[in-house]
Amino acid sequence: MMNVIQPKYKPQPPKVTIFDRLPKSMVDFLSEAGAISRFAGKFFKQAFRAPFESKELFRQSFEIGYRSLSLVAITSFIIGLVLTLQSRPTLVEFGAEAWLPSMVGISIIREIGPVVIALICAGKIGSGIGAELGSMKVTEQIDAMEVSGTNPFKYIVVTRILSTTLTIPILIIIGDAVALYGSYLAINIRGSVSLTFFFKQVFDSLAFSDIIPAFVKSFFFGFAIGLIGCYKGYNSNKGTEGVGRSANSSVVIASLLVFLIDLVAVQITEFFGFL
Repeated sequence: MMNVIQPKYKPQPPKVTIFDRLPKSMVDFLSEAGAISRFAGKFFKQAFRAPFESKELFRQSFEIGYRSLSLVAITSFIIGLVLTLQSRPTLVEFGAEAWLPSMVGISIIREIGPVVIALICAGKIGSGIGAELGSMKVTEQIDAMEVSGTNPFKYIVVTRILSTTLTIPILIIIGDAVALYGSYLAINIRGSVSLTFFFKQVFDSLAFSDIIPAFVKSFFFGFAIGLIGCYKGYNSNKGTEGVGRSANSSVVIASLLVFLIDLVAVQITEFFGFL
């Protein structure tokens, strides 16, 4: 019999996908974005299913809202005071000093108040949630909840995200009011304006197109801060070192998301003719 020579098998080269051509940093960024999206999807699946952890929700709202109130109030007061003192010389130079309450009011209500207070909350609340959940993860408290029959995601994550979504808009409203009062005091340093006349000028210059977009985007700020803090803490690893990284990255990513959400909100309001 003749020996049949079999052709040598040549392995096919692996297919090169678009992800193989991207830099590793870009691939890591896309993977992180996808993981955060899945985490948010899991939140929406469980947020409106019974049982509802209402007691824990109220407790977290108190911890997040009430304990951040003093920091928000002090910062907002300084913002209103400094913004008025810095804007006054320019308006006096152009003979438009009478427009100072209107200008400060629109600036604070539309943009400065919501964004700055959201950044403060991202630093205080976001890092706190990330560190708290990270420590619970590395000490296996979350695993203990699963063993005891408690849904840790619903008890820990859902309540905190809902709390930030609901309390941060309230903090922004209070902060705006305190900032306007600080502006009123700054105007009276070199002038004499009654409180009633000051707020009348402020509210006469405002419209619903100024208030509604600012109020709506504050809910998205709160959701983003709670989501990132919970995601980073819930997926923390590498022991105590991972807890510090979770707290730090929560602040960085949440602050970046605040600016991105604000950019999108401005574009949407301009598209619908609110600006």
